[in-house]
Amino acid sequence: MTNQAFPILSADRAPGPGRVTISLPLALRDHTDGADTVDAAGATVADALADLVRRYPALQRHLYTDAGALRGYVNVYLNDNEVRGLPLGMASSIERDDTLMIIPSIAGG
Repeated sequence: MTNQAFPILSADRAPGPGRVTISLPLALRDHTDGADTVDAAGATVADALADLVRRYPALQRHLYTDAGALRGYVNVYLNDNEVRGLPLGMASSIERDDTLMIIPSIAGG
C-alpha cells in the first residue's frame, strides 16, 4: 500500500538537501542500536522521518499506524515547534542543522 502522507524513501531515492538531527526517547533507542540521536536527510520532516525508518525499519511500527499515519501518541517537534501545529505539518521544510525531537505522549492521572 502506498502512503502519500508519510512516504517511505526507497533506497535508491536521494534525500533532499536538508540534514537534521533526530533526538529519540529512551523507549525507541533499542531500535537504533542504543543511539539517542540519529542524523537524517530529507527536504521535509516526512522525508527525514522516512530516512530514519529506512535505516531503522523496526521504528516503523512504533511511529506509524498500519495505514501510514503518524501515531497519535507520537509527538514530533521541529526545533521548538510541534509539527502538527505547523501550517505544512509533516510537509514542513527542514534546513541544514535543524533538530527533530520525537516525544511520546505520557498519560496518567
